[in-house]
Amino acid sequence: MLVLRSLAFNALFYCWSAILQIICLPTILVSRRAVTWVQRTWVRGNFALLALLCDLRYEIRGRERLPHEPCIIAAKHQSAWDTMIFALLIKRPGHVFKRELLWVPVFGWYLLRAGGIPIDRKGGAGALKRMIAAARQTVAEGRHIVIFPEGTRIAVGERVPYHPGVAALYTQLKVPVVPVALNSGLFWGRRSFLKNPGRIVLEFLEPIPPGLRRREFLEVLAQRIEPASAALAAEARG
Repeated sequence: MLVLRSLAFNALFYCWSAILQIICLPTILVSRRAVTWVQRTWVRGNFALLALLCDLRYEIRGRERLPHEPCIIAAKHQSAWDTMIFALLIKRPGHVFKRELLWVPVFGWYLLRAGGIPIDRKGGAGALKRMIAAARQTVAEGRHIVIFPEGTRIAVGERVPYHPGVAALYTQLKVPVVPVALNSGLFWGRRSFLKNPGRIVLEFLEPIPPGLRRREFLEVLAQRIEPASAALAAEARG
């Protein structure tokens, strides 16, 4: 039954994505607000399919910790689910994403028009400067920045060093960083076909104010995200 449910979701996920992106393609020429509407509609459709077919729902905790002024949201990354949820939680998020996604036909156009921040992970100092410049513009527009410090999806229980990009944004932009813990990998794992039933929990943690040194900031960020994510995983396992 789990395999059939997952098969149905994956098939409808790709159909829904293709149909919506093609039908709404003219919105790219209209405005960023129109593209954001398409993005949210796509995510709502995906989550409805997850709930209906896979009995997979979600819960958000600590939303009151999000400041009204622009900030950096630094989230644990375990699943493709993580890349979608912030479109519903943040009014106009500026996602930091790998530049290779721009090469995906149609989808890449939406990402860029929505105000995302591409980063060339092999581009060195020049790429970092371009990312910071785009992030400054995002903050100047009054928008939150969403970044995954690990740089890629990591299996539940595994740890990797955080990439320097999040520290560069923190030290250069001088805005608060809100760490985010989650347990999505237990239900929709990295490169996993199966979508397990249950409840994904995402929790906004205590913000880190600007002013820390680079190394100290990275230590504090990891100390907040990793134990909290482990606790959510343990809670889900019962």
